[in-house]
Amino acid sequence: MSEAPRNLRRKEARPSEIIEAALQLFHQKGFSATKIDEVAIAAGVTKGTVYLYFPSKEALFKAVVQERVLPNLAKMNEAANQFAGSRADCLAYVLRGMAQALNECNGSISKLMIAEAGNFPELAAFYNDEVVQPMHRAIRQILSEGIARQEFREMDLEHMPRIVIAPIFMANIWRHTYGHLDAQPLELMQYAEIQIDVLLRGLLATPENKQ
Repeated sequence: MSEAPRNLRRKEARPSEIIEAALQLFHQKGFSATKIDEVAIAAGVTKGTVYLYFPSKEALFKAVVQERVLPNLAKMNEAANQFAGSRADCLAYVLRGMAQALNECNGSISKLMIAEAGNFPELAAFYNDEVVQPMHRAIRQILSEGIARQEFREMDLEHMPRIVIAPIFMANIWRHTYGHLDAQPLELMQYAEIQIDVLLRGLLATPENKQ
C-alpha cells in the first residue's frame, strides 16, 4: 500500500499540532492572554488555518481537553471496570494512572482551569461536566464497591472522591507553579506512591473501624 501524499499527511496532522501549540501557550500565558495569532505561529500555520479547524479560542480549548484529557479519563474508567483484584488495588492502579497521565502532559490544564474559571464560566462548566464529575463518579464507584465488599470502612462518599483526587492534582499544579524553586524536583510518580500508602491506611477496614 502506497503512503499518503506528504501534503495530505501534513493536513491530517494539523489539528493535533494546533492543539499542542495551544496547550503550551495556555500553560505559559493563560487562556485569556493567549492570542490565536500566537497559536498559529507556534503551530507553523496561518491564523485562517486555525479558524478552519477551530471556530473560536473556546472551541480550541475544548479540543485540548478532548484530545489530551478525555482519552486518559476513558482509559481510567475502562481499567477500573475491568480490574479483577481488590478495590484497594484498583484504586491504587487508577491513581498511578492519573499520576502517569499528568507526568506525561506538557502542561497543567487543572492549573489553567483554577486560574481562568472565574473569567470563563462556560469553559469551567464544560470542564466540570466532561472531566471533574466523571472522575468523581469513577472514584466513588470504586469506593462504594470497596465498602460493599467490606474492604473499605464506611465513609462520606460525597466528599471522599475529592479527598482521593486532590493531592495528586495539587502536586502537579505545584510542580508547574513553584517547581523551579524546589531544591529537589517533585517526582510525581514517587509522590503518588506515598499518597496511595497514606490514603489506603485511612480507607481500609480494620476490626477497630468496622465497629
